[in-house]
Amino acid sequence: MKTSTAYHCAAAFCLSILSVNQASAHWLYVSNEKDDTISIIDSETNEVINTLDVGERPRGVTISHDFTHLYICASDSDTVQVMRIADNRIVFELPSGEDPEQFALHPDNKHLYIANEDDAIATVVNIETRQVVAQIDVGVEPEGMAVSHDGRYAIVTSETSNMAHWIDTERQEIVANTLVDQRPRDAEFTLDDSELWVSSEIGGTVSIIDTESKEIKHTLNFEIPGISKDRIQPVGMELTTDGKLAFIALGPSNHVAVVDRSTLEVIEYVLVGRRVWHMVLTPEEDKLYTTNGVSGDVTVVDVASLKAEKTIKVGRYPWGVAVLPKEHIPQ
Repeated sequence: MKTSTAYHCAAAFCLSILSVNQASAHWLYVSNEKDDTISIIDSETNEVINTLDVGERPRGVTISHDFTHLYICASDSDTVQVMRIADNRIVFELPSGEDPEQFALHPDNKHLYIANEDDAIATVVNIETRQVVAQIDVGVEPEGMAVSHDGRYAIVTSETSNMAHWIDTERQEIVANTLVDQRPRDAEFTLDDSELWVSSEIGGTVSIIDTESKEIKHTLNFEIPGISKDRIQPVGMELTTDGKLAFIALGPSNHVAVVDRSTLEVIEYVLVGRRVWHMVLTPEEDKLYTTNGVSGDVTVVDVASLKAEKTIKVGRYPWGVAVLPKEHIPQ
């Protein structure tokens, strides 16, 4: 794997950056799908400190539960790359099926569930053996993927079939399907796994699904003054662990909706960059970082004030984002 010139800075200078920032900074890993790169952002300075070359059209990114590896969906390379965080090296690749879009890591830190958009399947890979353990037929154009915190269910959202598919992770087979609005993209379980939230891009809604019954219990709608309804397209979501707030990326409307989860009402629309895709909260949940595809940047949102406070330029078409907590930043 090649890295940018920034990666080859003088060793002493790099070490000085680490020593200054490690005490208070997290690192954010942002996939840039048009540049085939990963940008690393220091949350203390909110600046890009490194840019890494990876596979073609990187989209979904996630960090292993032991914080030692970054998994990268290299969609056009038809693989999942595994990068060792200690030295930013791709150490191996995992079989992923064609066109991996998003994935989710099981709580066992061993099984990766991958959505294969072109093949209408979900691929389950054992990371330790680097072998495919199951391929499950799902609906047309699967993209979103989630695994419940208890590890019982994996969810695949199929964009054309307009369904959330419930996979029993012990049997590796679909046990239920929930029909949602048009073009479902992202799926997120609440911390207690009692609800599944699914965003529907073209439908313009978020479905809140009861996990036990697999039925929709509430549908969120959005309305931003001065912005046409067809530009309000929910994609990525983040739910706070205290159960108070939900953040919904609204695509080409260039806003993030903030939902009060006790009332299920939108309490704020935060203006961010152009074509907001996905988001991540810092471990303290005091900052939200959004990836804005068309403007090629990341917006930092202060959670307390619900205000955008900084824009960080990254590569072309940033898509996915994952956070490495400060205590796991390599020495």
